[in-house]
Amino acid sequence: MSQREKTPVNILVKTEVTQEGELKEFLIDVNGHMVVINDVLYLRYEELLEGIDKPVPVTIKVLPDGDVTLIRSGEVKMKLNFSFEERRETTYSTPYGMMSISTLTNHLHISLKDNPTSGDIAIDYDLFAGEEKLGTYHLVINFTA
Repeated sequence: MSQREKTPVNILVKTEVTQEGELKEFLIDVNGHMVVINDVLYLRYEELLEGIDKPVPVTIKVLPDGDVTLIRSGEVKMKLNFSFEERRETTYSTPYGMMSISTLTNHLHISLKDNPTSGDIAIDYDLFAGEEKLGTYHLVINFTA
């Protein structure tokens, strides 16, 4: 895949978060677009977050080696990196200041199709602030042109 044009896609993001034994589910169904640049796939969309006035731009970057990065920009700046069975450090910028966090990816699966252009990304990870585990996350992203 070596295209540069934007392809409109429907993106469905399902997140299950388990914190302190409590499960919460979040579902986002939104129109966005996909771009492939030098074999790197980018999905871009905007989401509304509680307590934030403006939509937050989100980019999901899928590298040829299977690593995935989820980037939120705007009022909330966050870059979560996912590599299978690796712990990845990053920072999380909130209106209240910077926070150091890390992810430990327990499961990472990517399935991409050409006709029609679509894909599934599934990521299970633990989120940490220092050594403190903040929660366990199950993230599923489906997109279709």
